Amino acid sequence: MTDLQKRSLLKLAALSAVAAAALVGCGKKEEAAPAAPAAAPAAAAPAAKAEPLKVAFAYVGPVGDGGWTYAHDNGRKAVQQAYGDKVVTSFVEKVPESADAERVIRDMAAQGNKLIFGTTFGYMEPMLKVAGDTKDVKFEHATGYKQADNMRTYDSRTYEGAYMAGVIAGKMSKSGTLGVVGSVPIPEVVRNINSFTLGAQSVNPKVKTKVVWVNEWFNPPKETEAATALINGGADVLFQNTDSSAVLQTAEKMGKRAFGWDSDMTAYGPKAHLASAIINWGPYYVKAVGEALEGKWKGNTAAWWGVKEGAIDIVSIAADVPDDTKKRIDEVKAGLKDGSFSIWKGPITDNTGKELLAKDVVADDKFLGGLKTYVKGVEGKVPGN
Repeated sequence: MTDLQKRSLLKLAALSAVAAAALVGCGKKEEAAPAAPAAAPAAAAPAAKAEPLKVAFAYVGPVGDGGWTYAHDNGRKAVQQAYGDKVVTSFVEKVPESADAERVIRDMAAQGNKLIFGTTFGYMEPMLKVAGDTKDVKFEHATGYKQADNMRTYDSRTYEGAYMAGVIAGKMSKSGTLGVVGSVPIPEVVRNINSFTLGAQSVNPKVKTKVVWVNEWFNPPKETEAATALINGGADVLFQNTDSSAVLQTAEKMGKRAFGWDSDMTAYGPKAHLASAIINWGPYYVKAVGEALEGKWKGNTAAWWGVKEGAIDIVSIAADVPDDTKKRIDEVKAGLKDGSFSIWKGPITDNTGKELLAKDVVADDKFLGGLKTYVKGVEGKVPGN
């Protein structure tokens, strides 16, 4: 074996020995290494975010009517602002008080809405029917009187705003003749016409009220015709229980005075505008949705809110209304809030002389909910009565 071969063999052996030592050393390090700590238990997955409550509103008129539906939609917006991403609200406008209302309400339930508000009297029967078929949905009906386990009713004491408007009308009328454009002859509307007249008589006992019915909640052309007829019949101050601003606009064009209804309508007839009797649906809607979110909502109940609860007010009183009349309005508001004043307190008779309330008797809600006749001072008869 040559020296070169010997050196190669020795070199190879040395390298093998180093490699073996390295392998042994590595193996010892692995054996000596401390055991890895037990894996920490996996953190609990964050709770899934609750799905927002879907809330739907059915409106009889357009949201831009400036009155009834506009006021309800402001209430819907108050709900959205109060609860943010906890709710999703939607609405369908111009839903007629007919069989089509049932279709719309049923479709709202099918789309996953768990709380549905129907905002006009004529939705009562369709909503009651759908409520019977969809027990997992909560229903709220405005101005009605029928309830179920999953349906309740709510209303605002609009007659309080009507009375305060009457106080102003009685003071501001020069002819002593007031005009009212009536929508549908149901107790709610009759009550408002009567309360308006009682308010006017509190400052001018000789005042009389003429009424023209249009038999619709929202029909600006008909409302305009009715307002024109009342002015031509001698009325110099107009009031309404319809949903558009047409009555106020007609008064503006014909140089007479009038009131806004349900919402502040000043902008529609600033020269004619005496005040607006408004409804704030926000407090009730926020409360009702909160109850649904918290699992506290209950059916088979009724709510009727007014000045006391912040649901009714009269605003934007014209500058030319005398200070003593404004002071009287403040007194009425205060009395309605603390219960010291009652609009419907006897003696009150109907326009045939029949006693409705004896002296010092205060009407209860059952009486107010069943009014079908005019009080003294209102001309004519309630249609269908």
